[in-house]
Amino acid sequence: MERSLELGNVTRVQEFVLLGLSMSPETREVLFAVFLTLYLLTLLENALIVFLVCSHTELHKPMYFFLGNLSCLEMCYVSVTMPSLLVGLWMGPYHVPFTACMTQLFFFITLICTECTLLASMAYDRYVAICRPLHYPLLMQPQVCLGLAGTSWLGGLLVSVAKTVCIASLSYCGPNVLNHFFCDVSPLLNLSCTHVALTELVDFLSAIIILWGSLLVAIASYVAIGRAVLHMPSAAARCKAFSTCASHLVVVGIFYSAALFIYARPSRIEAMDLNKVLSVVYTVATPMCNPVIYCLRNREVQAAFRRALRGS
Repeated sequence: MERSLELGNVTRVQEFVLLGLSMSPETREVLFAVFLTLYLLTLLENALIVFLVCSHTELHKPMYFFLGNLSCLEMCYVSVTMPSLLVGLWMGPYHVPFTACMTQLFFFITLICTECTLLASMAYDRYVAICRPLHYPLLMQPQVCLGLAGTSWLGGLLVSVAKTVCIASLSYCGPNVLNHFFCDVSPLLNLSCTHVALTELVDFLSAIIILWGSLLVAIASYVAIGRAVLHMPSAAARCKAFSTCASHLVVVGIFYSAALFIYARPSRIEAMDLNKVLSVVYTVATPMCNPVIYCLRNREVQAAFRRALRGS
């Protein structure tokens, strides 16, 4: 389980044990079938959205461009976390090499930070569409959309590099049991036997820049949208404007509520069972529900889906 390396007087942990969702074997078998179904359904839903956005010119709009990016992200996101959850449900607690754990952590941080900034970009898109409709074609040109999406992915990548390097450079002397179903920041910090002040500072700064920064952009956008909607002359116009934002607002609320509780503070989280429950919300439930909330109830997407079925 451990291989000793002489680094002064420190014994380095070379693998971790993921406890997963610890429970009876019978319950794990049922949950394995449930989560496998949810995983495949999530991949199918998001792949469908990407296909529709790419193949139908009427969906070549900024809103659907960002939704396509989000769907690509969600497919990567669930493919980073769900396989380890499924392995844990199938096998029970299992061993993960140190390098594999850090690799999973790197991709997970990249994707969660990218999602934060993508959600903020989508909120800004809705702000421009409702509050400055005459300037929308100019302010949301394809180059601007590409820049916002590219910045989201690049920002997530850079933050992930910094955080992963800091966490990987810590000393893990044992025990090596992670009370989680994937390699996450908080359970890894709990196992470190060295001073984690620098790592927690990096975690804190990244939370301010990415998490709080993108949340403030989303809040500011929706405050402006709310004021604009209240000043619209007719109830029909207000309902139409609100309907274009309601789905995004729901997803933002669910995602940020869970993410802020876990990641917004730089301290180690001790309530790991609650941490695992909240992690299931934004690593399993949110990616599965996003296509339904965002697109599959959208009339333009429904029309494109019907045309795709007729064309096949």
